[in-house]
Amino acid sequence: MDRQEIIERLFDYYEHPRHYGPLEGADLVQSGGIPDCGDTVTLYLTFDVAGARLSGMSFEGCGCTISQAAASLLCEQLQGASLDAIDALDDHAILTMLGHEVVRARPRCATLALNTLKSALVRYRAGRG
Repeated sequence: MDRQEIIERLFDYYEHPRHYGPLEGADLVQSGGIPDCGDTVTLYLTFDVAGARLSGMSFEGCGCTISQAAASLLCEQLQGASLDAIDALDDHAILTMLGHEVVRARPRCATLALNTLKSALVRYRAGRG
């Protein structure tokens, strides 16, 4: 994908977010934000009966194109993902998913949803243990 296609893809996810809005019956709600720029995201998560996999994920938020497109893309990509697969994701993985060349100047915005998800999983596991 060239730079222009990456930008167009991000704008599409920003203007037409996937999995946007509260998830009815969410097992866990986790908010995160970047105080310096005002970007926020709230994730709504449901887990399978065994607690080993996301059975649903949605978000709400406000902020720049990158932070909101990243949340939308992450929700789309991680529907049904195992918690182990999510644990294996790092900042580099989300930057690659979004397009390093386009988001490299805004890494905190690009990783806001992932870092919020990781915090949610820490809370989820603490509550189960």
